[in-house]
Amino acid sequence: MCLAVPGRVETIYEEHGARMGQVNFGGVVKDVCLDYVPELEIGDYTIVHVGFALSRIDEEAARETLAAFEQMGVLDEEFGGPQ
Repeated sequence: MCLAVPGRVETIYEEHGARMGQVNFGGVVKDVCLDYVPELEIGDYTIVHVGFALSRIDEEAARETLAAFEQMGVLDEEFGGPQ
């Protein structure tokens, strides 16, 4: 299964001409391409699908979605268990 998962932008950097960031998905941190959502800043929440940030969302919506995914065990499926 491949979901669009909410996460919090922790860092922003450039790599090979692409705007990138480290995004925290409830404790799992992944490198994500931020080019599609150039307005994202550190501390913002975003929806990520297959390594690409797709949109900015508010913190409450992100936390609710992460909690629901965690209850269903979907985050372990998506990220391969606790890291």
